[in-house]
Amino acid sequence: MNETISTRRHRELTLKRERFYPRDRRTVPAARRFTREALADWGFAGHERADDVALCVSELATNALVHGVPPGRGYQLFLSYGGGVLRVEVHDSGAGVPRVGGGGGGGTGDGGRGLLLVAACADAWGVGERSPGKVVWASFEL
Repeated sequence: MNETISTRRHRELTLKRERFYPRDRRTVPAARRFTREALADWGFAGHERADDVALCVSELATNALVHGVPPGRGYQLFLSYGGGVLRVEVHDSGAGVPRVGGGGGGGTGDGGRGLLLVAACADAWGVGERSPGKVVWASFEL
């Protein structure tokens, strides 16, 4: 009986980490390191999807810097794990909605290709509202 209760509590437990990053391209590798450290702490260091998660964090952080963070601002990275799902969220204060392949013109434009990688690697992804700005998220079943 106690083992069942303990197992149920473990499944209901949500692990969370968050960090703020200023508008600086050097924060992308820092966000990737932060993510890998969280995965290691949560027991997923060698997980087969760890590289996919790190790649998506890089892409979402880069998109926030290039398209979503006004001068003098930054972005917030949230990681959470619960119920077998890891969720990555990048919050920024910029306007606009990210689009997959948003460059148009036969793929010669600047933008959207990073979200193609996110769409290919994550189990789900999307954009949510916040004031000001938006939340771009990706989720992974682990």
